[in-house]
Amino acid sequence: MTANSAQNNTLLTDLYQLTMAAGYLASGLDDTQTSFTISFRENPFDGGFAIMCGLADVADYLENWRLSDDDIAYLRTLNAADGTALFPEPALRQLADLRLDCEIAAIPEGTPVFARDPLLRVTGSLVSCQLVETTLLNIINFQTLIATKAARCYLAAQGAPILEFGLRRAQGPDGGLSASRAAYIGGCSATSNVAAGRRYDIPVAGTHAHSWVMAHESEQAAFDAWLRTAPNNTVLTVDTYDTLQGVERAIVAARALRERGGSFAGIRIDSGDLAWLSVRAREMLDAAGFTDAKIIASNDLDEYTIASLIEQGAAIDTWGVGTRLVTADGQPSLGGIYKMTAIRDGNQGEYKPRIKVSEQASKTTTPGLQGLRRYYRDGKPVGDMIYDLQHPPAGGVDVTMVDPADMTRRKSFAADTDSAELLQPFFADGDVVAVPHTPAELRANTLIGLDSLDATHKRLLRPHSYPVGLEQQLYDTHLALIKDIKQL
Repeated sequence: MTANSAQNNTLLTDLYQLTMAAGYLASGLDDTQTSFTISFRENPFDGGFAIMCGLADVADYLENWRLSDDDIAYLRTLNAADGTALFPEPALRQLADLRLDCEIAAIPEGTPVFARDPLLRVTGSLVSCQLVETTLLNIINFQTLIATKAARCYLAAQGAPILEFGLRRAQGPDGGLSASRAAYIGGCSATSNVAAGRRYDIPVAGTHAHSWVMAHESEQAAFDAWLRTAPNNTVLTVDTYDTLQGVERAIVAARALRERGGSFAGIRIDSGDLAWLSVRAREMLDAAGFTDAKIIASNDLDEYTIASLIEQGAAIDTWGVGTRLVTADGQPSLGGIYKMTAIRDGNQGEYKPRIKVSEQASKTTTPGLQGLRRYYRDGKPVGDMIYDLQHPPAGGVDVTMVDPADMTRRKSFAADTDSAELLQPFFADGDVVAVPHTPAELRANTLIGLDSLDATHKRLLRPHSYPVGLEQQLYDTHLALIKDIKQL
């Protein structure tokens, strides 16, 4: 079950999607067949990759899509600037009877993706493709962004567990739930969010806060009480008053627990100089015979802080990451876009490529009914080639792709180079057709994908640019369309 399970979010859209849909219906364009793609122009966080995420909520949204009687009644109340009804009655009747007739192909969740990759291809009637735009972007933009931030933290931690603690600072309840799921898929080991644990079947973690200590007469009394009342959940938060004194008192309580036959799990430090305090705490725990006790650190951590603390020799076993993860600190949005790439009249004939040309070269879109092929050498991705499904590269021959931002940057692949098609069938005939995966399986896919990337693409600072380009024929079409529009 996902955050929006069995919930109709059809009106979770921008008004202009509905006004355009009414216009298409009134003008007879509603059956015009089109293709749109979702992509992003730059990798988030100045990084070298992103992690595709959000398809489970997309599935719920699509399967529950329908304008209800109440939705139509609400739309009937909306007025235009002149005070007349915004939506004509014939359009409302058609919208009430509308069912999505689009087909969607998507890159599976947990897959590393890159700037310009088409993440989803949405093909079908113009009105259906238009009406799903806003919500698809809302879901994919946010969850891909959070999964990417989590993956960066995972890489920085060098395999040490990361606990997601961000619910109290998340952007509302839905943002908290979506972020917890995406963070887990991106590489976190568990979440403190109990609702997310239940809904998504992901591990939950947590012991006690500083208020537990403050509720007792002394820190020692608080630790003793916790280990008596929760003998199977024995992490103690030690920095309420003085961290190293807290460690000493935790050791006293842990000895008593051990005498009762219990096992002491470790301590959590939530403030101060985490590098120095963790090293001193490790020395104290080891000297007391608690060599298996873990040290958990939190306190506004992100990938950069984690990497710095490891470089400083911090003795931290597990990282608690909250605010900066679930709010995607450093990157307020992914910047995903939804653009028409091809159109045809009626249901017959070939799709004609469409392109949006901008004064900013980076905003010029890619035309065509798009496919995406990833090439591999020795199991590592070495390039993503966008091509037109109507004019695919011939089999058994070498292929060349061109960077649309710089035609001098080209990359060729021999005919026998290993490759895989990334856009897989996801939604057709009103139903989700993709095989569902559990969050645990998706997380495993993410870690496999991250491991396959070259180290140069995973650097936190100034990563090497992963090549994404247009197959030569598609690039020629792209260039011809620009020349035609600009009358060059």
